[in-house]
Amino acid sequence: MPQKPRHAGQAIVDSLGLHGVKRVFAVPGESYLAVLDGLHGTDIDTVVVRHEGGAAYMAEAHGKLTGEPGVAMVTRGPGAANAYVGIHTAWQDATPMVLFVGLVPIADRMRESFQEFDPNAWFGSQAKRVFILDQSERASEIVAEAFFAAKSGRPGPVIVGLPEDVITHDFTGTLADPIPVADGAVSPRELEAITAALSGARKPLLFVGGQRWTPGAAAALTRFAETNGIPVAQDWHASDRVPFRSPVNIGTLGYGRGDTAAAMFDEADVVIAIGALPTDVPTDGFRLRQRPNAVNWLVSIDSALRGRSGAVTGHVLASPVAFAQAVGGLALGRAAVWDAWRARGHDAHAAFAAIGGDAGLPVTADGTAHMSVVVRELLQRLPEDALYTIGAGNHTMWAQQFIPTNVYPSQLATRNGSMGYSIPAAIAAGLESPGRLVVAVCGDGEFLMNGQELATAEQQGVPVLAIILDNRQFGTIRDHQERDFPGRVSGTQLANPDFAAFARAFGGHGETVTADGQAAGAVERAFKAVTEQRKPALIHVIADQSINLP
Repeated sequence: MPQKPRHAGQAIVDSLGLHGVKRVFAVPGESYLAVLDGLHGTDIDTVVVRHEGGAAYMAEAHGKLTGEPGVAMVTRGPGAANAYVGIHTAWQDATPMVLFVGLVPIADRMRESFQEFDPNAWFGSQAKRVFILDQSERASEIVAEAFFAAKSGRPGPVIVGLPEDVITHDFTGTLADPIPVADGAVSPRELEAITAALSGARKPLLFVGGQRWTPGAAAALTRFAETNGIPVAQDWHASDRVPFRSPVNIGTLGYGRGDTAAAMFDEADVVIAIGALPTDVPTDGFRLRQRPNAVNWLVSIDSALRGRSGAVTGHVLASPVAFAQAVGGLALGRAAVWDAWRARGHDAHAAFAAIGGDAGLPVTADGTAHMSVVVRELLQRLPEDALYTIGAGNHTMWAQQFIPTNVYPSQLATRNGSMGYSIPAAIAAGLESPGRLVVAVCGDGEFLMNGQELATAEQQGVPVLAIILDNRQFGTIRDHQERDFPGRVSGTQLANPDFAAFARAFGGHGETVTADGQAAGAVERAFKAVTEQRKPALIHVIADQSINLP
């Protein structure tokens, strides 16, 4: 029997299978029906999402979690516009993802057609590549090129435009195999120079973060640092490369960092940055490590070194995987010399990350509770491999400062300050790692930007645990406002719904905490809902507006 002709939409789906894609995050549209048809009956799960911004965030979170491109699919015009926030996040966070966007038929271009837009003009400055499938026989080739571009060098988002008519045409080409991605390497000369720099240092420091990590690379880098007693500072919202409890961990840099971590980063006579770059956030707005004679070795697979600042002693074109392999066997024999230097940082980190008892908490207004008490109850129940997600806002400090990250990966966060990320990221994490507890720490403003994706969590059977700090304001902006225009509150106040009832409306479990004494019971019941009943749960913490930071 002759084989049924395969349309280009089917070839795209078959190519996704070749690249190991297990799921796509989609908001359906008539502009890419042939691809939806191709997904029918396949092993690839189509996760139906309620908003394109949520779909793009889920794909971005998948890329962070796995190192493989997350895949989102949206329709033309409004769909593409809604997905743009995830593209900007992936661009600034260097996360591999591929966004498939339906387009108007070729014959309708440049005629102000319904929902028409120019993908290159919209995405050209925020994506590594923008492909338009104008020939059906190239469908598989373009998928392979898109995945290669998303993963290679400095990872990032790639756009694939799908004209509505082209994807219905017969596919006469051949399926293209995945293109291997190079990890770079540390040359013998570079390894010798780095070894010499560290061996002669009085105050060495490793600065880690960025993408292209694996669990093996994180473990190998940790062993190298611990064997040699070299303190490690981690980049903002990238706190899981070295375990929270490791004796070399001195905490994170950037917003909400401890003072000792920033001081040691500035004082260090030799810094080896692995995956991370000394950009404006870790350098406190380009103030730290700006000495012209500072010794800074930058290990980055990005040949352009985009985002770096300050002096550069040497650039090693290698991924964290390649670097960790290169230094894995190095024993410098200087650990005893650096012990006091290392201990200074780790002891300060441990003190900064310790959540205290009730004695030191400020008095709150009637009908409000301390977020710190709820987080303390959470910490008593968290398993070793718990994974948490955060978006942007002052509420993230309770997670960043106190929730331990002892395995890689265990933190999904935006480094571009984008809100609305926590719930979509938690869903992506729960789908990829169904055996792990996933906690989303949310602010009231941040949650409602994509809180409707609790419907997706319920539909997909993902038992995420969400904790919402509700102080009825955009707290970060209120802080800036009070600093620059004290006493003139404007445009930052919120009127919020009953978030616990909101969760129950989607089929989840909801708790409201209005006093510290309610925290233990609420957390216990929410944990039972997530771990035993396997359904989403939400804890709504009514907080005092005056307590905006830990």
